[in-house]
Amino acid sequence: MALLTVRAAADRLGIGYSTLKQWIYRGEVRTTQTAGGHHRVADAEIERLLARHAPSQPSAVPTTQSGLIVAISGRNRLHGFVDEVRIDGLLGQVRLRIGDQTLTAVITRDALDELKLRRGDDAVAIVKSTEVMIAREASVTQPARRLKSTPARPSGHSGSRVLSRKK
Repeated sequence: MALLTVRAAADRLGIGYSTLKQWIYRGEVRTTQTAGGHHRVADAEIERLLARHAPSQPSAVPTTQSGLIVAISGRNRLHGFVDEVRIDGLLGQVRLRIGDQTLTAVITRDALDELKLRRGDDAVAIVKSTEVMIAREASVTQPARRLKSTPARPSGHSGSRVLSRKK
């Protein structure tokens, strides 16, 4: 029987660390404690929680227009909890806390009214994007590398080629 830290168990359950700690303090999750007083969660307990929160049949979400949504194709699902909800006119802003990160989404007021999201609620952000940007931060201890300057090119020569297609 494997024992996981609370953080690892929360990641596996797809919930926030603080949410799982609250469940533990309320007695909703069974844990064992180390000699130092740290909680550990057994695999069997995680499976019990997953079975409790995941219905055996696909969940059906009622919609106001065309029927029921029984599945969604988005695979990039980020589980977290609602940190803040702001509504201004036709739009609303939802801030999700996902681990130690924050995700902000701007959605319509109608969608917010339908979801009935409130601070502290569990929620899932489903990301569907055609572009992903990757960045690397400079180390604080090392100065940033300077780029070598290149000699100027003659005017009229940009250094890159543009290919065009005839239509």
